[in-house]
Amino acid sequence: MMIDGSTLTALWGAVILSGVYHGVNPGMGWPLAVSAGLMDGRHRAMLKAIGALAFGHLLAMLAILLPFSMMTALIHWETELRVGAGALVIAAGVYLLINRRHPRFLARVAPSRLVLWSFLAAMAHGAGLMLVPIYLGICSADLADAGHEAARDLMGQNIASAFFVAFAHTLAMTVAGGVIAAAIYFYFGLKFLSRTWFNLDLVWAFSLILVGCFGVYLALYGH
Repeated sequence: MMIDGSTLTALWGAVILSGVYHGVNPGMGWPLAVSAGLMDGRHRAMLKAIGALAFGHLLAMLAILLPFSMMTALIHWETELRVGAGALVIAAGVYLLINRRHPRFLARVAPSRLVLWSFLAAMAHGAGLMLVPIYLGICSADLADAGHEAARDLMGQNIASAFFVAFAHTLAMTVAGGVIAAAIYFYFGLKFLSRTWFNLDLVWAFSLILVGCFGVYLALYGH
């Protein structure tokens, strides 16, 4: 199944936009970066916190994408894998709609362990799962012409793609979250944050369902 250039461009756009979306979402940790800067009294502490959050988010993306990158070597099961991945993302969205409580274990992670917190937050919110249908759609552009390639070569190529997708997504997430954190730290202050706090939990759940449906549609009817 070949994917045309416009669809492939749209998929890469979705990688970037989902990163921006994750970065804007307070649940991915930018308020912790603001807090770190204010508590330490230095903007370097905020930058360090943003870096730690980004690294944890990147690890979470790779923890989800790398297993799927190995499965893409099963060329004959491409459609089934992509439909199954879409269904998994839809199920995660439905679960978050039903269970609206935040994971309690995140509150038990010490504030100094931002990498671990970011990793666990991304996993708990299904952030990595959101990328799976998009990533598999990108990989399918190569799968159609891979029938005579060695499975090992194909797997290596898709593992590299997984790293690139995760990095591009995390970079967009870091820039978006960092801009908001810097704006509040340098200009608006905590009072502005308390007046304008926004909760994206419901939007997040619906976005997972939407991405899952998009992945299933693309697997069955994409060309």
